[in-house]
Amino acid sequence: MPRDFSSLRAVLFDWDGTLLNSYASDAQAYLNMFSALGIDWGLRELKQHYSPNWHRIYRAAKIPRGRWDEADRLWHRFYRRHAPALQPGARRVLIRLERRFTLGLVSSGSRARVRAQMKHRGVAHFFQTRICSEDAPRRKPHPAPLQIALERLGVPADVSVYIGDSPEDVEMAHRAGVAAIGILGGSPVPARLRAAAPEVLIRTISDLPEVLLQD
Repeated sequence: MPRDFSSLRAVLFDWDGTLLNSYASDAQAYLNMFSALGIDWGLRELKQHYSPNWHRIYRAAKIPRGRWDEADRLWHRFYRRHAPALQPGARRVLIRLERRFTLGLVSSGSRARVRAQMKHRGVAHFFQTRICSEDAPRRKPHPAPLQIALERLGVPADVSVYIGDSPEDVEMAHRAGVAAIGILGGSPVPARLRAAAPEVLIRTISDLPEVLLQD
């Protein structure tokens, strides 16, 4: 996949950690949930096993399958105490890229939460399609969420790029035949993100136009 992105038509984004500066809020909700369930996990364990597919975290923390719904409810209850902002510069990046490319969003987050956050932060209108956890039969790193987004946009994989902050983002993109750009600054697992070998690594979302707008 070329790194000059000269034929690029579509740019698709992850939400949490990529456009939304959410890891601190996300992590605190997990820690409160673990405490409420009597699980002796701290930030070190969470970072070691962190994944946008929260069921992987539940399995690693040995939460019984019968308590996953309870864990979900607790996490959402604690998360609602927070109001994470967009990543610095994210809105300016979307404004610049929208002039050239079709934009889409592919998130592991729940539809109700992600869409409410996008609306409240005034960025929903930038995206021609928005895929959340309920919109695909499988979660990242399975390629289905990204494939559904591309189908809805009517854009081929080989002229698209996916932007994310986790190794699952990179794996999903590559399994869908899409180039991947990893953002290190908001990633809770930067070493694992590097190891996933995205086509390009950047420090912050603000560095993205320099990579994609090359003429």
